[in-house]
Amino acid sequence: MALSWNEIKKRAAIFSKEWEHEISENAEAKSFWDQFFQIFGISRRRVATFEHKVTKNTRAGGFIDLLWRGQLLVEHKSAGKDLDKAYRQAKDYFPGLKERELPKYIVVCNFQKFRLFDLDNLSKDQEYLEFDLKDLVDNVHHFGFIAGYEKQVYKEQDPVNIKAADLMAVIHDNLKKIGYDGHDLELYLVRLLFCLFADDSTIFEKNIFKDFIEQRTSEDGSDLASRLSEIFYILNTPQDKRLKNLDEQLTAFPYVNGKLFEETLPPAFFDASMRELLLDCCALNWSKISPAIFGSMFQSVMNPNERRSLGAHYTSEKNILKVIKPLFLDELWQEFEAIKTNSKKLKDFHQKLSTLKFLDPACGCGNFLVITYRELRLLELEVLKSIYKDGQTVLDVSQIMKVEVDQMCGIEIEEFPARIAEVAMWLIDHQMNLQISEYFGLYFVRLPLKKSAKIIHANALRVDWETVISKDQLSYMLGNPPFIGKSLQTKEQKEDMNNVFLKVNGANVLDFVTAWYVKAASYIQDTKIKVAFVSTNSISQGEQPGILWSYLFSKFKIKICFAHQTFKWGNEAKGNAAVHVVIIGFAAYDVTPKYIFEYETISSEPHKVDVKNINPYLVVGGEQIILKRRLPICSVPQMNYGSMPNDGGFLLLNEEDKNKLVSNEPLSNKYIRKYLMGEELINSIPRYCLWLLDLLPSDFKSMPLVKKRVEDVQKIRFCSTRAATNKLAKTPTLFGEIRQPNTDFIAIPRISSINRNYIPIDILNSDIIVGESVYTISTRELFVFAIIHSTMHMSWVRLISGRLKSDYRYSNQLVYNNFPWPEFPTEKQKARVEEAAQQVLNIRAEFPDCSLADFYDPLTMPPKLVKAHHELDKAVDLAYRPQAFASEVKRIEYLFELYEKYTANIFGKK
Repeated sequence: MALSWNEIKKRAAIFSKEWEHEISENAEAKSFWDQFFQIFGISRRRVATFEHKVTKNTRAGGFIDLLWRGQLLVEHKSAGKDLDKAYRQAKDYFPGLKERELPKYIVVCNFQKFRLFDLDNLSKDQEYLEFDLKDLVDNVHHFGFIAGYEKQVYKEQDPVNIKAADLMAVIHDNLKKIGYDGHDLELYLVRLLFCLFADDSTIFEKNIFKDFIEQRTSEDGSDLASRLSEIFYILNTPQDKRLKNLDEQLTAFPYVNGKLFEETLPPAFFDASMRELLLDCCALNWSKISPAIFGSMFQSVMNPNERRSLGAHYTSEKNILKVIKPLFLDELWQEFEAIKTNSKKLKDFHQKLSTLKFLDPACGCGNFLVITYRELRLLELEVLKSIYKDGQTVLDVSQIMKVEVDQMCGIEIEEFPARIAEVAMWLIDHQMNLQISEYFGLYFVRLPLKKSAKIIHANALRVDWETVISKDQLSYMLGNPPFIGKSLQTKEQKEDMNNVFLKVNGANVLDFVTAWYVKAASYIQDTKIKVAFVSTNSISQGEQPGILWSYLFSKFKIKICFAHQTFKWGNEAKGNAAVHVVIIGFAAYDVTPKYIFEYETISSEPHKVDVKNINPYLVVGGEQIILKRRLPICSVPQMNYGSMPNDGGFLLLNEEDKNKLVSNEPLSNKYIRKYLMGEELINSIPRYCLWLLDLLPSDFKSMPLVKKRVEDVQKIRFCSTRAATNKLAKTPTLFGEIRQPNTDFIAIPRISSINRNYIPIDILNSDIIVGESVYTISTRELFVFAIIHSTMHMSWVRLISGRLKSDYRYSNQLVYNNFPWPEFPTEKQKARVEEAAQQVLNIRAEFPDCSLADFYDPLTMPPKLVKAHHELDKAVDLAYRPQAFASEVKRIEYLFELYEKYTANIFGKK
């Protein structure tokens, strides 16, 4: 068992006094370091050797004064000797050491002066810590690594995280190769993870796991599996139940319990190379790996497809805090700050912390629960500091702590991450115990493990959440359920969705994550439970909000408490996919105040805004739901689809087809029109169609190639399984659906890249035929062109339109028909808007070889056009109101106010 810090400091003071007059290296150096290790309750003989022979950098032989393999190298000199030279000498030994033997720390000492080098954290500002022997007691905490205490500064991209996962991946693959697979393999790896972590963090005595493997197993690895089985058995056996003649090194392992080592696993098999791999794992400093991310990393070990991007799939602590801070943590800290000088209220508050219960119903490896528990323990520590700040003596840390891991619950569909989540909770609990131990100077480890987080291995959409934790006990629910769009859902997932949504109209278009919203909303009825989920931003855009939130509002009376608008989720790891998400906090009762976290860009830091109400689009507003409408809410021209050929491609021509047809049948040129789908409109791709609306029978007879194409159209339509298409076979010369404007018209592509600031639109003449992936407005009125080509309209598009992958999917019924146009623009304002719109068209005309894609790519947009659009935006804004809009959020808020006003009296209009 590790010594308390109070005891360590006491021993350090005695050591300094005893050695204050020693000067001779040769005579007393070994005794000096034997006693130095005893300061920390560690037998030097067990962990380190004197005069370790090694080949120096110069290839000459040499002897390291003291080496603790993989941990510490000491170069000791007589009093007054040069410590710079001693450090260079220490570094010269490195080439003669194996990779796993390389030390993490170097100490050079001449009895009266110490220099400590932390090789993992060297910096230009402070290469080493130097102090005199008399000051050891004030600096002894820097040597905490000897006893297993290390101040942890977790770096999410620390190479040790990746290296640890890589090594475990190789062990995993080797075991799987010999047939050790499935549940047994998963549990075996989790046990190894626990032992490796415990070996470096005072759960075990320092390095007893590594030493046992190194000293008590054969180099060929033949007996390693059986010796590991012995360790697993001992870890599950109380001290009083163990055999009396047990091996001394086995006896050193503590009783762990916690069900981690309860199940008897079949023996595995190791060889020499696998034993070396495990020893390489032991050489890493596992206490540096944050429990908040190690689960995600080791889950990827089990999936070879994910392994090439190890480190890309964990969720950063920064983003997890965006969920838990507004959900509960900020409120708890505010309460603490208000009462921290009142002892009675502090004790009541402390008791309250111990009663809070948390559920993550899609917990994965437990990242959210780990950070939640850590933050709760950090708050508890501040509470204890305030309660015991007046010199009150604490004799037993365990008696003053109240927050425990069994306050955390989770549901996870896969077994391996569920088991890792349990272990991660024990590890973070141990780390927090070390923090509180350090503050009060008393060592505390929670062994045997009597309590654990309740992690259920089950399908969260099929299991009753009240069987995991009663809603009468639960305080908060949180997490990031799976990000799976409708087109990527498996058959089983679609069945899960159907079971959750029953007969909700339109639910088949919803993302998988929405099922957790409905399950949560049902669960929290008649409670004060608050929920916060991370979700893909698609659930607050396009047609999904109208379906999901109509159901949540009407059936479950849900209120949105806080929201993070769209931002980039994940971490900065190489290969990390950019996922655009929102965070939505909600409850089944109303709360005040409510908060929106607004983002200038998806990668910027948010600013918090206090608001009266939040709508499903995560902006200020009532509970408006934008549904598809047959007609616009304003008095504006209608927007229609382009024409649909339904021809099997036989009426459509590329440049080569057209030239070949005209060459063979010149008369056909009379019936050929330019034809545009969205891609052709944006990229100026030449394409054509046979437009036979006014076809003369005599012409038709004299064009056999055209006739052959028409016959093929007829065959295709006859063979269709759709009755409506069969009917179209009677008119094979015509497009299946004809909606071609008979005047000049505005053309808008249905799909456009999210990278553009404006959807590329154009004004076309009626001779140009557009297909169904282009919307049309039968007018060339510049005011109409200007409004839908403005930033004001794009703000609405970004929020209301759906997405095809990450591209905008424009909709006439959802976006255009619901768009609030300026309420009372004056003739002067309209004239200014039209003038600005004409200038945009004029500048585009100056670049005849440029496509709309060229014009509206932010990198290639001509500066003159950028300026023209800026003037257009200003003119459109002034048509809405005299004051400028400070941000896109303010534009949206204003548009929703207008929308609410326009739709107040047209409830029946759809």
